Amino acid sequence: MLQLKKSLMDIGYLLYRLSRRYILWLGLMGMTVYLLQQTNVELPEVVNNHLNDLLCMPIVLGISQLAVRYLRSDPGIFLSLPLQLCVTILFCFYFEWHLPKVNPRYTSDWIDVLCYFFGTGWFSIMNRFRILWTSRMLF
Repeated sequence: MLQLKKSLMDIGYLLYRLSRRYILWLGLMGMTVYLLQQTNVELPEVVNNHLNDLLCMPIVLGISQLAVRYLRSDPGIFLSLPLQLCVTILFCFYFEWHLPKVNPRYTSDWIDVLCYFFGTGWFSIMNRFRILWTSRMLF
């Protein structure tokens, strides 16, 4: 039983460490996909069409959270779930409904909407895990 608890704590610590820097890695992945697309490298269809949409919301929400923490001088601030969902809905509306009507370069795709919400869900889970882990470390 003690070994299981130690293993779970080790996994928890690994996830905590990952949650601190994952935005940097997601940004690098997104930039890599973008650069490969610009140089006409053939990518799998899922990567070419949907990976950046999946990465978009964690990157945007993560940068927003970092900005709020910096402006408020409080490293303990986390974006609330309703705010995360509001930003995601605005992104869906703008990029999947408005822009395809205005600019022929953009297309509307329901899979992209799902990718936005899955990305937000992942961001929210990582945030909640970080909150739980940091509160556990304080006690």
